[in-house]
Amino acid sequence: MTTTDPNVDGTEQSRLSLSTAAARTLATTTKSVPQMRGITPRWLLRRLPWVEVSGGTYRVNRRLTYPVGDGRVTFTTAGAEVRVIPEELCELPVLRGFDDAEVLGALAGRFVQRELEAGNTIAQEGQPADQVFLIVHGKVNKIGPGKYGEPSMLDILADGDYFGDQELVESQDTWSFSVKAVTPCTVLAIPRQAFEEILGQSEALRAHVERFRVLAEKPTNKKGEADIELTSGHEQHADLTATFVDYDTTPREYELSVAQTVLRVHTRVADLYNNPMNQVEQQLRLTIEALRERQEHELLNNHEFGLLHNADLTQRISTRTGPPTPEDLDELLARRRKTRFFLAHPRTIAAVGRECNRRGIYPQTVDIDGQLVMSWRGVPIFPCDKIPITQTRTSSILAFRTGVEDEGVIGLRQTGIPDEIQPGLNVRFMGISDKAIISYLVSTYYSVAVLVPDALGILENVEISRYEQRAGS
Repeated sequence: MTTTDPNVDGTEQSRLSLSTAAARTLATTTKSVPQMRGITPRWLLRRLPWVEVSGGTYRVNRRLTYPVGDGRVTFTTAGAEVRVIPEELCELPVLRGFDDAEVLGALAGRFVQRELEAGNTIAQEGQPADQVFLIVHGKVNKIGPGKYGEPSMLDILADGDYFGDQELVESQDTWSFSVKAVTPCTVLAIPRQAFEEILGQSEALRAHVERFRVLAEKPTNKKGEADIELTSGHEQHADLTATFVDYDTTPREYELSVAQTVLRVHTRVADLYNNPMNQVEQQLRLTIEALRERQEHELLNNHEFGLLHNADLTQRISTRTGPPTPEDLDELLARRRKTRFFLAHPRTIAAVGRECNRRGIYPQTVDIDGQLVMSWRGVPIFPCDKIPITQTRTSSILAFRTGVEDEGVIGLRQTGIPDEIQPGLNVRFMGISDKAIISYLVSTYYSVAVLVPDALGILENVEISRYEQRAGS
């Protein structure tokens, strides 16, 4: 006779032995340590050489560089109307350091907005160079004559860039290059006549422009540093040039930043539930992982010292067509010596692979710490999901030269701090509250420095969502 168990669902009408669910009440399960989905490879932390900062502050001393200005201009919008922020005009070399708000406002008010279609010519080689242009939005190509008469790409300009300022100051009569819109563009332009009218009305502006002209005539090397005069190729008893190496009198200082949290564990948990694994240890392990993730995010995105915000503007380039092409990577690579690695969002790396495969190019992989990593020209491309992707589905690719010996990018930290459990990271006992809560202060100290500007380069405006078909398909 079969006995029906009313506690068993309809798929099992009877049981002939003890169920596994019941048996588990007497068994000890095998457990994993707590898992965390937010852990990433953190290649930036692993590949940066770390420099000891015993005093909490790191000073980067450089040779004197004349500040001729190379920034980007910011704008405000009201509907379809765009205006340049007057103070942002100081990003132009000729106005760098000029602080007369009234004159800057007058200059900003004389800019005229223009809308251009892709393919339109903004400036034509040989035509009168009588305007300064600010690129509000869009991408333009700066084209000059090649050695054998064919057009040659000189530069790619995008949002916030400008041209024509040098021609305005030097009273150059004609453009020595052409500028054409690659995409629909919005630009602001001020005619030479309007600039000279305001120049004639402001004695302070005239004096400032004259100082700029004098500064521009000082001898510099190709990096803009004060020149070191030398004598070579002489014979017998020629008079030798006397010189000295001048230093920047206001070097940049990097103070160590901190990421902190207070970890709380109830004493009952710490006392009674430590078998088979220590509860406090696991809580600390996951907390430290989260702090290290935040540290890498800050090294890239912090507005004060983060690499995405502190790369020199002369080392920022835009893609030629949108997606990351081999030509774009070569241009980024050619901007510095000894590029050690690229850093890009995983989706950006996928876009690089698509562009290469579309052309029948298959990038090699290199073995890094036992992992195969895609490379370009032998330089590894490491993934990092801390690099942001914009709402327009664009991102950036960073290129690094690293190390103090190579005047590169370095990580900053201080080791030997009290209660240190990892380099630059400590866990300090804060006591037990009257509610029996144990508190630990978990802290990590860090920063990052770029020793010379060309140690770090960025390929910007990288489109990662464009899928182009192979020709003929």
